[in-house]
Amino acid sequence: MTAFEFAEGYSAYLLLVVLFTIGLYGMMMKQNLIKKIMGMSIVQSSVILFFIVSAYKDDATVSVIDYARGVTNPDLYLNPLPHTLMLTAIVVAVVTLGVSFALAIMIYKRYKTLHEPTLLELMK
Repeated sequence: MTAFEFAEGYSAYLLLVVLFTIGLYGMMMKQNLIKKIMGMSIVQSSVILFFIVSAYKDDATVSVIDYARGVTNPDLYLNPLPHTLMLTAIVVAVVTLGVSFALAIMIYKRYKTLHEPTLLELMK
């Protein structure tokens, strides 16, 4: 298997690794709180997409019994568990994002800045 064939077969996973890395960079290296929150959102989205992509199967259908396909071969149906768990993860991500922005607003109202080094100096 050549590197091109590998990249072609795992292109979705490679894209998700790039997205995760961008989000992690934003969380760790940026000094603005809003940019850190955006990085956190990118990380959350890439993890959710990873689970959804890993649950995909070629030529599979939703997990409602189709008697034309039969019930003996489970490879013909998608596993609903990863999708269900990711719906819960999306709700948690939205709540986390909302609380993060609310905290950022309160920090800005109190300290008049969202720049992390400045905040650390003001909090001493």
